[in-house]
Amino acid sequence: MELWAGLGNPGAKYAGNRHNIGFMSVDRIAADHGFSPWRAKFQGHVCEGHLGREKVLLIKPGTFMNLSGQAVGEAMRFYKLEAQDVMVFHDELDLAPGKVRVKQGGGHAGHNGLRSLHAHIGAEYGRVRLGIGHPGHKDRVAPYVLSDFAKADQNWLDDLLYGISDGAEKLAAGDTPGFLNTIGLRMKPPKQAQPKTPKQMDEPPVKPPEEDNRSNMQKLMDKFR
Repeated sequence: MELWAGLGNPGAKYAGNRHNIGFMSVDRIAADHGFSPWRAKFQGHVCEGHLGREKVLLIKPGTFMNLSGQAVGEAMRFYKLEAQDVMVFHDELDLAPGKVRVKQGGGHAGHNGLRSLHAHIGAEYGRVRLGIGHPGHKDRVAPYVLSDFAKADQNWLDDLLYGISDGAEKLAAGDTPGFLNTIGLRMKPPKQAQPKTPKQMDEPPVKPPEEDNRSNMQKLMDKFR
């Protein structure tokens, strides 16, 4: 079994916040892959299902962000999982909006949710870092992450969440490049050739000009004939 945790703050007040993109991600996965209904457990809400061959438990901690490790740790101990079995979806200030990176282990970089996870389960869990951009100055970080995504963000945000869901089976199978590639295809779909109009289809192919092998003197003489 794998345990996937989406980080965020509980309650309708925070539902659209940038800080809650982790909640949004696991909600999208649960809805698209036929997971069980969410139910209250482990100081949060959980649901379960299968991604390919892997059984996956999704959890949204019901504590606030800075106590996220309590809920994740409780679920992990109940199912006798190791930190390496845990994947955490969280907002990332150091990545441009819509960019995604996956890593195993490492520091918490000042993220309060990750800081709590470090304290409760150690540092070796995996994380899906979801770029939300940076407001430009550290004094503006708190109001920025606790504000809703702007309307202009909705197109890329929807594509990102659906891309995460599209690639979830690959992530569960350990295929990180495949997971990221699936997101990339959703964010920037390949350009398709434009179909020809009926008029273009009826036109004969344009022949390339024939090479002129005459000498300059011959060209000049032919010009005055």
